[in-house]
Amino acid sequence: MTKKVLVAMSGGVDSSVAALLLQEAGYEIAGVTMCLGVRGAEGEHPRCCGPEAVQDARWVCDKLGIRHYVLDYADELEKWVIGPFVREYARGRTPNPCVVCNRYLKFGSLLARAVAFGFDALATGHYARVEETGERYGLLRPRDRRKDQTYFLYHIETDALPRILFPLGPYTKEEVRAIASRAGLPVAAKAESQDICFVTQKTYHDFMRARLDEAKPGKIVDRSGRCLGNHRGIAFYTVGQRGGLGISHPVPLYVLAIDAEKNEIVVGEKRELLGRELIAGDLNLLRPAWPDAVQAKIRYRKKESPCRVSVEDGCARVVFEDDQEAITPGQSVVFYDGDEVLGGGIIEEVIHGDR
Repeated sequence: MTKKVLVAMSGGVDSSVAALLLQEAGYEIAGVTMCLGVRGAEGEHPRCCGPEAVQDARWVCDKLGIRHYVLDYADELEKWVIGPFVREYARGRTPNPCVVCNRYLKFGSLLARAVAFGFDALATGHYARVEETGERYGLLRPRDRRKDQTYFLYHIETDALPRILFPLGPYTKEEVRAIASRAGLPVAAKAESQDICFVTQKTYHDFMRARLDEAKPGKIVDRSGRCLGNHRGIAFYTVGQRGGLGISHPVPLYVLAIDAEKNEIVVGEKRELLGRELIAGDLNLLRPAWPDAVQAKIRYRKKESPCRVSVEDGCARVVFEDDQEAITPGQSVVFYDGDEVLGGGIIEEVIHGDR
């Protein structure tokens, strides 16, 4: 029996080629676009997920001769992604909305709908791999390490992995564009979107100003509590930030921490950003047995580093072999054993050596 696959299509080259590859492999496929209700700021178009993206996905489906569905996800985006994004910044944390979107929308709600519609699996254009290893399925990094998106995918439930396909796992980005060009897909040369899809203003500060009821100013202090200046509201700052502090100082200062209870921004020199330990919660563990030493990433563009992990009461204590710069509450820490993703969680606390 031919496997029926629903392909999540954003109107970009990656998801379009994912659909093409599955069709060529003999799957019975259909495309679906999640209409997120994202509207551009005045005089601007949404960077992705807007009406033009829906039209591009429809053109590709017409080219492939497959059905194309459009599902309204505006309310779910607001509930699961945008609302929590604003609330996290308001409490001095730096969330990763792509992790949340993949968890609740794509591989939560959309996967459930695909199964309810009679499809055997959901496919996307992510650069990752799902492979069966013995009696279980694992999430693995793709061939193209520059495009590795597993950092955003660690929260997929283990039970969902058998129903997920990542056709681009064996390909490089250059090969994907070449496939699209040879097939005459209308999006072959389309530029990538690198920004948060729902932030259509020039900066996330503009977005936050439009969403927050009130930004409460407060003090900028050093680690001893000495006041060095004033901030505009903790939602406009993140750990590791250097610019925009408005402080004259003999050496550059960086945001070391954000104290939401005191409404204070704590700053210091760059060396003070270094740390080796963190506590993570909201864990998702994809493999039951781990080696003693693993690798972990504290942000998407950061190279993974060796560490030891101990899990107790639903939280992970992570101790790195080397100093990490700007460990940031609200971001994800993702664990690896070679190519395999072991799991991950949300950074709750940074433990400094002077604790």
